[in-house]
Amino acid sequence: MKPLNEFERYVIEEKGTERPFSGELYQHNAKGRYLCRKCGAPLYLSEHKFNAHCGWPAFDDEIFGAVTRIPDADGRRTEIVCSQCGGHLGHVFEGEGLTPKNLRHCVNSVSMVFEAIDDAEAQQPATEKCLETATLGGGCFWCSEAVFLSLAGVTQVTSGYAGGAAKDANYKAVCSGATGHAEVVQIVFDPTVISYAELLEVFFSSHDPTTLNRQGNDVGPQYRSVIFAHSDKQIETASSMIKALDEEGLFGAPIVTELTAFDGFYPAEDYHNDYFALHGEQPYCALVIKPKLDKVRERFSAKLK
Repeated sequence: MKPLNEFERYVIEEKGTERPFSGELYQHNAKGRYLCRKCGAPLYLSEHKFNAHCGWPAFDDEIFGAVTRIPDADGRRTEIVCSQCGGHLGHVFEGEGLTPKNLRHCVNSVSMVFEAIDDAEAQQPATEKCLETATLGGGCFWCSEAVFLSLAGVTQVTSGYAGGAAKDANYKAVCSGATGHAEVVQIVFDPTVISYAELLEVFFSSHDPTTLNRQGNDVGPQYRSVIFAHSDKQIETASSMIKALDEEGLFGAPIVTELTAFDGFYPAEDYHNDYFALHGEQPYCALVIKPKLDKVRERFSAKLK
């Protein structure tokens, strides 16, 4: 994607808003996909779009896993951002009764670009992969990102923060240990290739789930072992696995992993993305991340990309 201009940076990176009825995609109705302007990730399909007469493009659905919801600090609205890069899209509203899905993603035109579908593709039935999302914290997210990116069926891994308020979701504040956040990775995966249970197997094998608020030399509640479940099914799967692992006594001590309902994810600053891939020569990467990654690759060789 080409660099953002000044107004695009204002909206996408500084969470600004374009004037109503001014965006070029407001009345747009061609067949195709709407992509994130910042990173190019697919967000919406044309069949999701409808005219809400609100002044901004409106969608009553999204491509699964493409959009992350973040409660506003005042508790009145819910912001939506691109799950891949964290770019600001707009806000989401429920209960308005405008479509049968009773949902409206109100999105700034400037936050998106349109990708047309050719006639041959347009005549084919619309299909989407049934992707799912997992949010896991196992210590430093640099380690976790490298581990889960290596797995077949994982399409996206985003480092970030969960468990605290939006206003404190930044690296400096979270490192204080006083915000309630944990360093986590949000994983988008194809359950036909790798199941949620298999992701949890890798999760429990790649960190120590018996140390409270600590992973090695990384100490503090931000490094706690935690599972933020996105559904009742995920809660059931994780709870059953924790019980089974404790009964087997594999770790020699009780598992202290926190299991809680997902209540929001805040993408980390850009410089945390692909950290191991970009800084593999640094001491922390070489001495901490690489041995952990090598162990996972050896144990789960059949699950690697």
